[in-house]
Amino acid sequence: MANHKSALKRIRSNETKRLRNRYQHKTTRNAIKKLREADKKEAEGMLPSVISMVDKLAKNNIIHDNKAANLKSNLTKHVAAL
Repeated sequence: MANHKSALKRIRSNETKRLRNRYQHKTTRNAIKKLREADKKEAEGMLPSVISMVDKLAKNNIIHDNKAANLKSNLTKHVAAL
């Protein structure tokens, strides 16, 4: 267990950030699944918001930049092919 006040605070803040990151990541994954199951019109409407969510994850280093680019590319291709 940590002995310093600052270390205890760091443990608390790390847990808060971990939970926030998990929530954002899971929410984005669910949005991607809904987008893939949606029909053409609905998917086209959802695409900008899902891409924005993916960009925010990459910006906050929750996912890697290249993974974000691959996700956006694949989703865009999927919607175009509907």
